[in-house]
Amino acid sequence: MITYYPDNYLYVPATTDSVYRYAALDQYSFGQRIVIRAAGLLFYFLIRIVGSTARVTIDGKHNLDEIRAAGRLPIYAVWHDRIFLSTYLLRGTKAVYLTSKSFDGEYIARFLLRFGYGVIRGSSTRGGGRGLVEMVRGMRRRLEMGFTVDGPKGPRYVVKPGVLILSKKTGNPILPFTVSAQHYWTVNSWDRLQIPRPFTRAKLIFGNPIEVDSGADDAVLAAKLEELQSELERLTEQGNNWTAVK
Repeated sequence: MITYYPDNYLYVPATTDSVYRYAALDQYSFGQRIVIRAAGLLFYFLIRIVGSTARVTIDGKHNLDEIRAAGRLPIYAVWHDRIFLSTYLLRGTKAVYLTSKSFDGEYIARFLLRFGYGVIRGSSTRGGGRGLVEMVRGMRRRLEMGFTVDGPKGPRYVVKPGVLILSKKTGNPILPFTVSAQHYWTVNSWDRLQIPRPFTRAKLIFGNPIEVDSGADDAVLAAKLEELQSELERLTEQGNNWTAVK
């Protein structure tokens, strides 16, 4: 079990903030409401059970510590296929994530909320602009934010630009990270989601923060997109090399 967030270190925003509340399910049928609630509970318990047995080591945590020590807020950036174990390991951050406005997005939102995360509903294709505006407002309320940067539907391992816009608008750094498990199952989905096996060894790796200046033009944003892409690829390779020698 990982315990690297002691009680006196947790960044805990006010839980009365609206992003930490369940949404009404009025737009769904009775049967869909049951499935959403059941799936949210199922994934919560599955992630909690598997996560609590994982034997985790951490690299690069000083990058997170330095951001917070400077009074700034990290914008977490991770590949979509690593969300299973990262949901458990970063639960102490209370970070706010963007989830899609969909049936699947709603039960994902519910298990995230059970772990203490906040949720803003939007997507890269429908409601994404409003979601990004809400994330900017959230950071002004001193809430940490997070992105699955190739989600919600891919292409796999290709960074989308929303995280860069959030950094530009708020002045907060992007913190790339990955989680590499020694033993896991792979789901037959677009992202090839990794579900770690119980009691596996795993490594949580925080990368180098990436800054986006408030005056960044399109050319600078394109360069920063490539920088983030390269850093996440580097972290993925580092994690793969670590698992290969175990």
